[in-house]
Amino acid sequence: MKILTKVTIGLATAALLLVGCNGANTQTGTQNKGNVKPIIDESQLGYRGTTDLLAEDVVPPMVEYGSAAPGTSKKIARAFQDAPPMIPHDTTGMLPITQNNNQCITCHMPDVAASMGATPIPVSHFTNFRPHTAVKGDKILKNGKSVKNTSSESQANVSIKSEKELYGGRFNCSQCHAPQATNSLVDQSTFKPVYTDPNGAHKSSWDQSKWMEDINTDK
Repeated sequence: MKILTKVTIGLATAALLLVGCNGANTQTGTQNKGNVKPIIDESQLGYRGTTDLLAEDVVPPMVEYGSAAPGTSKKIARAFQDAPPMIPHDTTGMLPITQNNNQCITCHMPDVAASMGATPIPVSHFTNFRPHTAVKGDKILKNGKSVKNTSSESQANVSIKSEKELYGGRFNCSQCHAPQATNSLVDQSTFKPVYTDPNGAHKSSWDQSKWMEDINTDK
């Protein structure tokens, strides 16, 4: 009889605990349900507030470039000091540039640029900066002979040769220079360049006096 009573009391206690836990879980579940934020579907993401982003038929605008003829366009300020200037005029029929077909030089060569109202090709484009030296182990060879590489002789061991013609490594003008798109930007740039040269917005500051300035080939 005592054993049966203990068993009955144990079952009753377990039942109360089970009901209490279920009640607590139900209450907690209700609270959590109220705090869960609604799920935003991927198709609703976007900045334009559309109802279904994936259903939009968005076509990006055609890129528009300046249509002014060479010699009539307005120069574009360089992005920073000595930055390659942008091409402000129409380039239809001028690209691609090859070694045997470069229409840029007809207006931009220094001897005709002023009369054409064009930016002259800078002296750096008529210079061979590639050293005629080779490194073999810990030795520097020039014309097959070992040369010293001390600070006093380092400039002599680097060949910088002025050319009368446009240097071959510079013939592809569009490698660095490109037309500027005229499309209106969604977000306008607020960047303001600060030039180190008074004419830095439209003129290169490179000249022979700066070619080897502060260069130490020992390091």
